[in-house]
Amino acid sequence: MIRDKSAKKPAKDTPKKDGAKKAAPANTSEGKASQAKAPQAKASEVQALTGKSAGRKGIIAVAPPSFRRERALIKRGVWPVAGCDEAGRGPLAGPVVAAAVILDPDRIPRGIDDSKRLTAEEREKLFDKICATAQVSVAVASPARIDRDNILRASLWALKRAVVALPEAPRHVFVDGRDQLDTECDCEAVIGGDGIVLSIAAASIVAKVTRDRLMCALAQDCPGYGFEQHKGYAVPEHLDALDRLGPSIHHRSFFAPVAAARAKHMPWTVEPAQDLFSVAEVEVQVEAQIEIDASANL
Repeated sequence: MIRDKSAKKPAKDTPKKDGAKKAAPANTSEGKASQAKAPQAKASEVQALTGKSAGRKGIIAVAPPSFRRERALIKRGVWPVAGCDEAGRGPLAGPVVAAAVILDPDRIPRGIDDSKRLTAEEREKLFDKICATAQVSVAVASPARIDRDNILRASLWALKRAVVALPEAPRHVFVDGRDQLDTECDCEAVIGGDGIVLSIAAASIVAKVTRDRLMCALAQDCPGYGFEQHKGYAVPEHLDALDRLGPSIHHRSFFAPVAAARAKHMPWTVEPAQDLFSVAEVEVQVEAQIEIDASANL
């Protein structure tokens, strides 16, 4: 095809056809309103899909525990309903503290949440409010019981004792975790219950505050370990103190870092391991001697 060089090229500044150009909103109140609504709608869609707040990027909104399960039981005529939880399974020192709480449906303090989501100041305030409006009991499993029974059994023992110690016997108990309690009433284990069931969350606050206060008292009895700071958990400062001072009477003997510190500072308390092969050899010799004696009688 031969082009006609005499044809004029369109000027660069020539505007495009109206049909190819997108219609822009007019500079009116309606146009401004439509522009403002677009990012808000988009942000709400993102929040609905991801659970993230548009104003706080990267933070996932977590629903607080509710009183829904307790109210469902109340509607069925089941009352009182208690929640129980413990604090102090993981530390190297100090007791396990269990708490049981029966909340008053008409006087539930605001702000109750999983104790791990609250600051120490918030826990202290809620502790006072819970104790003033609800039925509360606490039970403690000492390090000696933990050494004797193991940490799981000692925790379940303390939880059951807390339920039994309530001023009014509950007809239903919610317990945090996967293990049910051997109680006379119905018991329901709820995994992650301190973030789901309000009564369990209240018990988690009571147990945590009570144990923290106990550890501060133990810090005065055994200075140098920093119990008032780390509450007995295996933080570097605590491990350094264990290596430097050795274990105290408040440490859990069979937890690995404590056992290592005891072997270093008090080796005479560590029982030597039995030689299983020598024991087996003696048993074989005894059995052989019995067989010989039996054949001699024949």
